[in-house]
Amino acid sequence: MTTATVSPNATATFEAAGSGTAQAGTTFARRAAAGRPLAAVTGAEIQAPLIHGGHIRYANLDYGASAPALSVVSAYLNEILPFYASVHRGAGYASQISTSVYENARNIVREFVGGRPDDSVIFTRNTTDSLNLLAGCLPETDGRPDGDVLYLDIEHHANLLPWQGVPHRSIVAADTIAGTIDAVRAELEQGGVSLLAVTGASNVTGEILPIRALAALAHEHGARIVVDAAQLAPHRRVNIAADDVDYLAFSGHKLYAPFGAGVLVGRTDWLDAGTPHLAGGGAVKEARLDGVSWATGPARHEGGSPNVLGAATLARATQVIAGLDQEQWHAHESAIRSFLVEGLQQIDGVTVHQIFKDTNPDTDTIGVVNFSVEGYDAGLVAAYLSAEHGVGLRDGRFCAHPLLKRLGLPSGSLRASFGVGSRLEDAERLLAGIAALRTNGLGWDYVVDAGRWVPANDTRTYPHWAPNTPGTAGAAPCIDD
Repeated sequence: MTTATVSPNATATFEAAGSGTAQAGTTFARRAAAGRPLAAVTGAEIQAPLIHGGHIRYANLDYGASAPALSVVSAYLNEILPFYASVHRGAGYASQISTSVYENARNIVREFVGGRPDDSVIFTRNTTDSLNLLAGCLPETDGRPDGDVLYLDIEHHANLLPWQGVPHRSIVAADTIAGTIDAVRAELEQGGVSLLAVTGASNVTGEILPIRALAALAHEHGARIVVDAAQLAPHRRVNIAADDVDYLAFSGHKLYAPFGAGVLVGRTDWLDAGTPHLAGGGAVKEARLDGVSWATGPARHEGGSPNVLGAATLARATQVIAGLDQEQWHAHESAIRSFLVEGLQQIDGVTVHQIFKDTNPDTDTIGVVNFSVEGYDAGLVAAYLSAEHGVGLRDGRFCAHPLLKRLGLPSGSLRASFGVGSRLEDAERLLAGIAALRTNGLGWDYVVDAGRWVPANDTRTYPHWAPNTPGTAGAAPCIDD
């Protein structure tokens, strides 16, 4: 039995009835681990307007989409911004500084992921860009691909769609991790696979896949492995040399850095022989009117002026994350996740979703919780939580349509995601909002505008520099994302 209470200052708390000694001890331990943010993030105290009037601290539970910038990273940006200039071909002082910062960022990122000394570090726009780049570098013999790309049905579109333009195979993940490994092994034993593409952690449920075991399987059968670490890297340290991973991709916008730079780290032979990702200046040794000699190394795939500040802030964010105490980091995240999952499971009509029955919630999950509320469209619940409780979370199909379909959620679900800037109070506010919804229903009328649920007759105001309209303009054609 659960009850939701709202304190006089409008901060929602969620309390389980019957506070026995064991429960009180658990609550104390969780507050000790996650009562405060683990690291300061920019915008942590912004005030969100409520539809009934007044404001409340915004509870950001949408880290899995884009995480707020670390305060240290924001300060670093302000420090280097005056020196921002074009890189590589400028003799001027600012250009030399910017070039040094940009190139040193490669070394920092390589060290962060435990890269091998000769691994290439290529800066891209995002994880999607990185994996598309790699898709253009798959080996061929006499113009024919050397093998297929193998991927699971649980992948984010970034690690799904790029492979559909090359020879590929997909397999359905089993309902256990052990069974999924067996399915991958069986497919690899058929031969003809050049690359196994897997996610490090599901962007939908937060479940972690056994990278080292999958890498060993791939290599045993003559294939390489690429890991989409967009969700994993902000929550767990990765060591590609120790895990024997060939390629790794992740994004700055999920790793507490602004500007959305991405990175691809991995073995050079495929990358140096592959099709240049962007044909343009900087990617060539010599250009002629009727041909070109392409460069090798990262330059081959970084045509045009690079995102200098994006690369620099991404590198700085990895340094901050690398400096976290591992035990404290994991305890902080685990305390929030376990509190949220247990609380949601106690509310009638709420279902928490996961892919694998044998996932260990204490060790094999990151700060992502997926759930649905009986009788309510996910988009409506998200709009309600934002407007009436100041809670931000994601709804839809999370650019993982095949997975949502196999989970029996073709119209989408809800995802709460959190990280180093989160606190237990954010989860409490979410639980209070869901409990109030199940008990009292909606406290406002909502309508669909441009494919998104929004409050009807919304009179809330926005910052003077922002459009004073609900954020539905330019909604994606895939309205459930």
